[in-house]
Amino acid sequence: MNLFRRAAVGAATLAIGGLLATAAPAIAAAAAPSPALAAPDLPLANVKAHLSQLQSIASANGGNRAHGRPGYKASIDYVKGKLDAAGFTTTVQQFTSGGATGYNLVADWPGGDPNKVLMAGAHLDSVSSGPGINDNGSGSAGVLETALAVSRAQLKPTKHLRFAWWGAEELGMVGSRHYVNNLPTAERSKVSGYLNFDMIGSPNAGYFVYDDDPVIEKTFKDYYAGLNVPTEIETEGDGRSDHAPFKNVGIPVGGLFSGAERAKSSAQAQKWGGTAGQAFDRCYHSSCDTTTNVNDTALDRNSDAIAHAVWTLGTDTPVPPGDAYENTTDVTIPDNGAAVTSTVNVTGRTGNAPAALKVDVDIRHTWRGDVVIDLLAPDGTAYRLKGSSGNDSADNVIATYTVDASSESANGAWKLRVQDVAAQDTGYINSWKLTF
Repeated sequence: MNLFRRAAVGAATLAIGGLLATAAPAIAAAAAPSPALAAPDLPLANVKAHLSQLQSIASANGGNRAHGRPGYKASIDYVKGKLDAAGFTTTVQQFTSGGATGYNLVADWPGGDPNKVLMAGAHLDSVSSGPGINDNGSGSAGVLETALAVSRAQLKPTKHLRFAWWGAEELGMVGSRHYVNNLPTAERSKVSGYLNFDMIGSPNAGYFVYDDDPVIEKTFKDYYAGLNVPTEIETEGDGRSDHAPFKNVGIPVGGLFSGAERAKSSAQAQKWGGTAGQAFDRCYHSSCDTTTNVNDTALDRNSDAIAHAVWTLGTDTPVPPGDAYENTTDVTIPDNGAAVTSTVNVTGRTGNAPAALKVDVDIRHTWRGDVVIDLLAPDGTAYRLKGSSGNDSADNVIATYTVDASSESANGAWKLRVQDVAAQDTGYINSWKLTF
């Protein structure tokens, strides 16, 4: 995990080629997998074997696996070799930062709906001061072993599965930002969700779940509830890891984290064990972040949780006919003006709306950072889908949001409310849809 929320990116060079040919959507409410698709229990020994390899690579290359150093490229080569042998289609994407070449590794599993892509990723680089085994060999190893488990099971998910290992995260999410920024808008809209795993084996571990997308969040919380392990919302690393570039362009995100430099509280120690008043990871960004700096229980649980999420969210039950309600009439959005609305009338349903009401939004706009979007329930209750952000410099909002609308009556006039809150840009609501 990096220390910075933003960093300058050098001139990026991209060989994206076949990467976009398999790219694929926006997030649908996940259905529970059938028993035949239950996720496997990942062998902890396999995950730790990956960590041992990353430690050996660092030891043979100046003690680290940092961007621009030989240890990082050797780490990419190790992971790529495992994936190639397992039947994945791998792509190495190059970029430059700080005058050095960086690499992202992207691996696609054959099959699945190319218009619905579920991604899981982790940053593979370390800081220059140490081998980076917890930060972030742990997340990288958990994602790698999940991908290899997909191959062993010859999984046939309904969504297309894509796994990624990012470079130069420690310099400000450079690699993942490069990947997202070079995905055309049409390809971004195919990504149904991005799952991020940064530091999942902290020695004084906590169990933290990102609270960005409710469906992804619930998937992880349900998993831990089944283990009788309490969780907390992740706040320490919010905006500091590779989910941030995806979130900034409207892609639903989620993930897991076991803690970094913050100290564990007494209440947390009572809940999870460990030592109160001590950092979750005393070796964070230090030379002692070696294979001895990992909590096996946390690494095992979190790795299994990755597999559970990929199996669960990768299986998407088709929406029955009649459960989608759409308005395709264009509505102009005034520049720096009053909010406008577009209405979808829902009739003929019984009871309340679902806890995972899907809202597909297609807004064409020259500067999406100025756009604020709310879903208005029939009783006028507003659900914020997207706020404004001066850092959100892309165009258009083509995304799917999931809203817990279980307290709302299903029938009635649902409205999409959109406002442009700053000057010098134009746009319109192209279409939007509710899926029950």
